[in-house]
Amino acid sequence: MFTENVKRRKRGRPPGQTAQGAAAKERLYETAKRMIARRGYEATTLREIAAEADVSVGLLYRYFPNKQAVIVAFYDELSADFVREAAPMPAGKWRDRFTFALETSLRVLKPNRVTLRALAPILVGDPNDGVFASRTAFSRERVQRVFVDAVTGASDAPAQPLAAALGRLLYLVHLAVLLWWLLDKSTQQRATTALVALTEKLLPSAALTLRLPPIRRFVIGVDDLIQEGLFGNPVEA
Repeated sequence: MFTENVKRRKRGRPPGQTAQGAAAKERLYETAKRMIARRGYEATTLREIAAEADVSVGLLYRYFPNKQAVIVAFYDELSADFVREAAPMPAGKWRDRFTFALETSLRVLKPNRVTLRALAPILVGDPNDGVFASRTAFSRERVQRVFVDAVTGASDAPAQPLAAALGRLLYLVHLAVLLWWLLDKSTQQRATTALVALTEKLLPSAALTLRLPPIRRFVIGVDDLIQEGLFGNPVEA
C-alpha cells in the first residue's frame, strides 16, 4: 500500500517522512491487519501492535493515532486495488460488466478474507467506521463509481437517471454477495461461486424487466430511498 509513496520520495523526497519511517508505517499496518485477523478488532490494542512490530508506541501514534486509522487505511488499500484491477473492464452489456466488477472485487479481497471476517461487525454495523459511514465515504464512492460506470458505459446502458440508479443498486448487490462470501462456510467458498453463477443467470431477465416503465420507476424510487436512508443524502421532491 505504501510502496508507491516510498518510491516517489526517492525521487526528491519532500521533508517529513523518511524511507525508514515509511517502512515502519508499512510494518505497523501489516502487523495490525495480521493481529486483527488473529485476535479480533476489539481484542487488539495499539500497544500490542507496536510491540509485535518492534516499533515504539510514540511512532505508532504518529502514523496510527487510533485503531480507526488502521481501518481507514485498510479501506484505502482495498478500494484503490479494486479500482486498479477493474480498470480494464471489457466493453459489452451492463450485466457482463457487472459480473466482471463483482468477480474482480472478490479476487482483490480474497487475500484479506480472514481480516475482513474479523472486521465484519465493524464494516456492517459501526456508524462511524462501517461501510456506510461518512469518514469512509471516499472508499465507498471509489468502488461504487466502478459499478455505476459498468452500467453507464455499457453497450445497452439505459437512459439516465435509470442507468446511474441501477449502477448504485448493483453496488449494493455486490456488498450483499461480499457479506455472503465472508459468512460462507462451504469448502473454498463453493457456495459463493454458485451464488455468483445464479446471479449471472438472473441478470438477463432483470435486463428485460427494466423495459417496463413501472420497474424503471421502482428502481429509481428505491435508489432515492437508499441514498437518503443509508447515505443521508436527501432527495429533492
